[in-house]
Amino acid sequence: MKKLTHMDESGRPRMVDITEKPDTHREAVVKGTVSMQAATLDLLKKGKMAKGDVLAVAQLAGIMAAKQTPNLIPLCHPVPIGDIKIEFSLNEENGTVEITTTVKSLGKTGVEMEALTATAVTALTIYDMCKAVDR
Repeated sequence: MKKLTHMDESGRPRMVDITEKPDTHREAVVKGTVSMQAATLDLLKKGKMAKGDVLAVAQLAGIMAAKQTPNLIPLCHPVPIGDIKIEFSLNEENGTVEITTTVKSLGKTGVEMEALTATAVTALTIYDMCKAVDR
């Protein structure tokens, strides 16, 4: 079994030392899905939700969340995010909004936590903005 990198010899949490690592291009892609009733998806698609443009707000929330990842996840390094794309696909057959988040960076460590955080907050925002009509 591999040794846990976020623990020191006594089992205490520590931040991994990445100072000597070279900068490399990093990219992470995460997918998420939010399920809802067909009528709710139709309202979302037509821009008729009471709280406004659900996908635009969710996209901004996801981008903001990615930038806050090291403030939310203990021991997560702040990384220079070069690009964040959050894309949506509406699947009327399944009653879902499919989220694809891509985060890119030139840095010493990966951006998978940023992509996961962005996708989670994007999905939570969609849920929050749709829950009043989908309960």
